[in-house]
Amino acid sequence: MATTSSASLSTQAHGHGLAKPLAELRNFWRQFVAKAFNPYRPELHYMRGPGPAWRAKHPSRSN
Repeated sequence: MATTSSASLSTQAHGHGLAKPLAELRNFWRQFVAKAFNPYRPELHYMRGPGPAWRAKHPSRSN
């Protein structure tokens, strides 16, 4: 039903020259909601491994 109302809204707006600004606004909100409410944040889980301070505290076990 939302698709039907969106199509009729853009059809009505096209006659007034508002189709492009409404499409841009709709696109902005879709992107905003997708980014703002996306629970996956890979940068929070990124680990490169132990650094030089860890290596200084833990001597190598290789023989």
